[in-house]
Amino acid sequence: MAEITPVRLMPDTGEQYDRAAAECFNVFTRKMKDYGPSWRILRPSSITDQLFIKANRIRSLEEKGESRVGEGIRPEYVGLVNYSIMGLIQLELGAANEPDLATEDAQQFYQRHLAESKALMERKNHDYGEAWRDMRLKSLTDLILVKIHRIRQIEDNEGRTEISEGIDANLHDMVNYAIFALIKLGEE
Repeated sequence: MAEITPVRLMPDTGEQYDRAAAECFNVFTRKMKDYGPSWRILRPSSITDQLFIKANRIRSLEEKGESRVGEGIRPEYVGLVNYSIMGLIQLELGAANEPDLATEDAQQFYQRHLAESKALMERKNHDYGEAWRDMRLKSLTDLILVKIHRIRQIEDNEGRTEISEGIDANLHDMVNYAIFALIKLGEE
């Protein structure tokens, strides 16, 4: 009798993406219950700085190999997804002087921007052949940091670009890179 070799099935990227995105949305929703839409007063540059803090902490933890605060890398990637989506919402609505968004409205904005990010991921994944699966986790962190520095430069240029994508495209890419990182962390 011939021996049957088990077939390794390729993971379904869409399903993995949705699971990681649901984790991020759950954190976003729970924090909205705790803090309300206090993030609405953040100007775009402040959100960029929050993204920098999160990504820089990930890189620091990757380099040092330990956390003295007790929180690992995973919550920081979740934070990158959520702050990126908050940034997209702020680009659309502008910063507010006071928290002004009902939880349900914030969730709808969140879901719409997440869907746009996922659609972008699906288009790029088709063209790039899921190259992210062969990337190192540290490379995803570095790409996120590059995107943050690009956004800072665009902000310093008062939102103008000559040939490059704008802030929104960079934020969508960061959502996707951070979700890829969450997927990879879940596979380890």
